[in-house]
Amino acid sequence: MDPRDRLIVALDVPSVEAAEAMVTRLGAAVSFYKIGYQLAFAGGLDYAPKLVQSGKRVFLDLKLHDIGNTVAAGVKSVARLGASVLTVHAFPQVMHAAVEARESGLRILGVTVLTSLSDADLAKAGYAATVRELALLRAEQACDIGVDGLVCSPEEVAPLRDAVDNKLVLVCPGIRPAGAAAGDQKRVATPAAAIDAGADYLVVGRPVIAASDPKAAAEAIVAEIAGATRKQASQGS
Repeated sequence: MDPRDRLIVALDVPSVEAAEAMVTRLGAAVSFYKIGYQLAFAGGLDYAPKLVQSGKRVFLDLKLHDIGNTVAAGVKSVARLGASVLTVHAFPQVMHAAVEARESGLRILGVTVLTSLSDADLAKAGYAATVRELALLRAEQACDIGVDGLVCSPEEVAPLRDAVDNKLVLVCPGIRPAGAAAGDQKRVATPAAAIDAGADYLVVGRPVIAASDPKAAAEAIVAEIAGATRKQASQGS
């Protein structure tokens, strides 16, 4: 896979106009974009097909979580937008409904544990498991159900890769180049560290879109991905 295609830039901007301007600035440096809540609720769902038509891949990060019938209906509607990827929360009933409803090549990713959460946060929410334990449970369930991949923090990539082997794609948010601020993320890693651990795709938002030169920032991350990929290849040989 081309290292450029492994970078997913999060278009966490307040309007379609801002998204269009950012995509123009990034140009050929980025081929894959994530649309989350902020842009989705500001016209981003209508913008998604236009991105697809321009030759870009689209990751709709909507984290669906509802009763089965509602999730299934939502998945079918998303498929018509031409997106490549859709996220759902990795609860068994939700994953089952999404898998049964997917069509048109849409890939379903289960979100294991949000990167802003710690073990203490899970305990406050009523979970007895640690982040790693819960992520591994979700991975086991996801494999049985047949989702296409998982979203997890860089800290869980290595154990999840061991658990699922190559059965599932692993997508990592919480990516921060060396020296970048963690912000509200609690489980982060550099691009190279995440690739070394076994990530397939990296989701990067603020370190690219808030940079003084977004294109240069994206190109630097792609170069780091390429270096980590070459390192893996040399170790494998």
